[in-house]
Amino acid sequence: MANDKLHDIWNKFGKRYKAHPWHGINVGEGAPEVVRCYIEVVPGDQMKYEICKESGYLMIDRPNKFSNTIPVPYGLIPKTYSAEAMAEFCMQQTGRTGIVGDEDPLDICVLMDRALPHGDLLLDAVVVGGFRMIDGGEADDKIVAVLKGDHTYGDIKDIKDCPQKLIKRIKHYFLTYKEDPDNPESTKEVEITHTYGREEALEVVRRSQQDYETHYGSLNEDLAKTLAEALNVTV
Repeated sequence: MANDKLHDIWNKFGKRYKAHPWHGINVGEGAPEVVRCYIEVVPGDQMKYEICKESGYLMIDRPNKFSNTIPVPYGLIPKTYSAEAMAEFCMQQTGRTGIVGDEDPLDICVLMDRALPHGDLLLDAVVVGGFRMIDGGEADDKIVAVLKGDHTYGDIKDIKDCPQKLIKRIKHYFLTYKEDPDNPESTKEVEITHTYGREEALEVVRRSQQDYETHYGSLNEDLAKTLAEALNVTV
């Protein structure tokens, strides 16, 4: 009953105030197979945008310094996080030790046949695979998905059935987007150990949801208590 009341409270808040893209958007009943995701960056953007974790607004992370631009829309899966469960799975799959989560939401790339004019929007995507990326010793997986109902890519079920030249372009972007021509050795900190298929990608999404629940699962209850204390009522 208490949880139902909390759910009703936050639904009412959502009708008046914009939801936080990371904490306030439901990933969808079809997860982990089909996920609602928040797009931050689209091909052609000259800036690297990402959400401000505190406010939920889209902000400029940095200008694109060199020629590399993201080849597909890119963003995050709400209510996911990379921490202990993600790090454990990365070490299990790679045989490495000392890996930690990057403490960010799980990233997602979405293949579609129509251009998006801008980010800061939601869409539903079907998970088909991903990249196991390790950035400076941190698990930083990139999920690959296709836009639900897309005319060209919508029937794809696994990353092996995606156009492989496009998959290579996405992979190349992540391996080089931090590259400094004056310091090429710096890119050694970023590596992609595996390109994995649908089933492994679904486990990555589950692990990221588990990490979110561990670190942020009590967020609604904490907010309710804060509100109750401010109003001097009992919950």
